[in-house]
Amino acid sequence: MRPHASVLHLDLDAFYASVEQRDKPSLRGKPVVVGGTGGRGVVATASYEARRYGVRSAMSTREARSRCPHAAFLSPRFEAYREASDHVMGLLRSISPLVEPLSLDEAFVDLAAATSPLDLSVDGVTAFAADLRARVTEVTEGLTASVGIGTSKFIAKVASDLDKPDGLVVISPGTELDLLRPMDVRVIPGVGPQSAERLRRAGIHTVAELESVGQEELVRILGKAHGSGLFHLARAEDDRPVVAEREAKSVSVEATYDSDLTDRTLMESLVLRQSREVGERLRKHGLSGRTVTLKVRLHDFTTINRSATLPAPTDAAATIGRLARTLLTELMESGQTSGGVRLLGVGVSGLADWIQEDLFGESSEPGTDDEPVAEEPVVDVPLRRREGFWPGMDVVHAERGRGWVWGSGRGVVTVRFETAGTAPGPVRSYAIDDPHLSRYEWPRRETEPAPPA
Repeated sequence: MRPHASVLHLDLDAFYASVEQRDKPSLRGKPVVVGGTGGRGVVATASYEARRYGVRSAMSTREARSRCPHAAFLSPRFEAYREASDHVMGLLRSISPLVEPLSLDEAFVDLAAATSPLDLSVDGVTAFAADLRARVTEVTEGLTASVGIGTSKFIAKVASDLDKPDGLVVISPGTELDLLRPMDVRVIPGVGPQSAERLRRAGIHTVAELESVGQEELVRILGKAHGSGLFHLARAEDDRPVVAEREAKSVSVEATYDSDLTDRTLMESLVLRQSREVGERLRKHGLSGRTVTLKVRLHDFTTINRSATLPAPTDAAATIGRLARTLLTELMESGQTSGGVRLLGVGVSGLADWIQEDLFGESSEPGTDDEPVAEEPVVDVPLRRREGFWPGMDVVHAERGRGWVWGSGRGVVTVRFETAGTAPGPVRSYAIDDPHLSRYEWPRRETEPAPPA
């Protein structure tokens, strides 16, 4: 364990929703829900105003609408989120070379490795973090962040969750166990609903109760890796370093559909399309992989993963597609998909930076009829929402300038004309094929992000 509280965890508050409220003045102070807006959509982020009504991440959009029908339900705008994230990550990297991003809105920073030596006393890091939060708000033009600092990644993450939103908590060295013991076991990373239920059945509800259980018993309850990990974390033992560059472990594409899929030909077509997308992304980043995985979520939310491993890495879409289609065929012939499929995904793991020639001798040239797929797998956006106009989308009108889509349907698109720097703007409706209205094209990024792990 470190002698000083020198690991910082920064988490941008309700990130996607906060960016939307920043860029859409008419939504400030109002409930906003970002995610899939279709019938099978899933909430990615809810503003704090929406959370008061019980809306939360990973909830179905259908349930979120029933809880908060007056919220603004918007599809994600990854260009805006990446831009804000780039500003924050750049700021953090100016402080320390050891910055470990966990997602667009979250990162660890090793303050002990700071470019300019910092005062690592509790008072010193507290003052530093207060200034950092102000700088985050400045570079993002209004976003806030919650910051936690502790002697390990685990403690820093716990600390950042204690005073949300816009909070700052520093855990003094030596006080970690006093903080943890009264807490619910779910505060520990990796303790999800299933693990928490297993522990509950064993009479374990708090970290103090978890601490009193031996390692062998935890291994029996949760398995070797998980049980051993919790044994140490319950004692605040965490020596994981802050790693500046994390290698991508996989490249994947997945999508959830508005109605259950049962047609075999359609599903094969979708899997092949996703395989082409994965192949394109592998080639774009100079990567290849050996293991192809098919992900299927059934109508009853059961998730099935099937994998096949090649003798050598490939980035060929045809090879990926052939294996993925074979895995789908085997799964369908087993009868497990008879009730319908709500999600399909294709991924490649076992990544390498060298490529084997196409093992099947087939062309890997991608097709021309691909439908774009949201790059972030945590957001559930039906494919049909990626065409035309969808709620929240940035648009520009030849005469009125920039705005965003308030809603569309029946051949009409309604736009509110406002940006982050204006007052709440007027609402106007246009024919969906109006030549004066088009999607706003964000400036091309100088560097492309690495493929998601």
